Amino acid sequence: MTIYVCNMLEMPWHVQTLRPSHLVSLVPQKQQPPAPRGITAERHLRLEIDDIAEPFPGYVLPDVYHIATLVDFLMGWTGEQPILLHCLAGISRSMAAALIALTLDAEGREMEAARSLRYAAPHAKPNARMIALADDVLCRQGRLIEACRQMGSATRAASGPLVRLSPLAEPRRSTAVGAMATMAI
Repeated sequence: MTIYVCNMLEMPWHVQTLRPSHLVSLVPQKQQPPAPRGITAERHLRLEIDDIAEPFPGYVLPDVYHIATLVDFLMGWTGEQPILLHCLAGISRSMAAALIALTLDAEGREMEAARSLRYAAPHAKPNARMIALADDVLCRQGRLIEACRQMGSATRAASGPLVRLSPLAEPRRSTAVGAMATMAI
């Protein structure tokens, strides 16, 4: 079980070399990449969001629907093959998605997940809005927000290199109920 995170420019190369079963693209509609060879449409989640934490005219603010969709998609990943998460720079939106993925089946281990992410990606600066929404969707009572805050400042980078992460727990997908099924959206 491996989670990879990269920037958009390098994504096609990493799809070709890593051969992930699932791909998550966290970029606005106008920047969404074409489906890479080897990734079927149902295994390519396209979240058309901007890297903002507050409303801004002309930009798409991540909302609860986006995060619930991400959680459901991550729950459909069995971990038998890698998953690749990317945003434009591989620093904020994709790192938020990575932290969410790390904690999905590891409730109570949010701090450990944040330390793991910081160790593997000193440049990571998870999108605060996505983390706050995920904290609510996953019923983490502020633990995910606090773990992200405890990561501290990121090192400066224009774009992030490929990052490899291992989930803290084996998926419990057979008994999991999807976030979309449990929410009134």
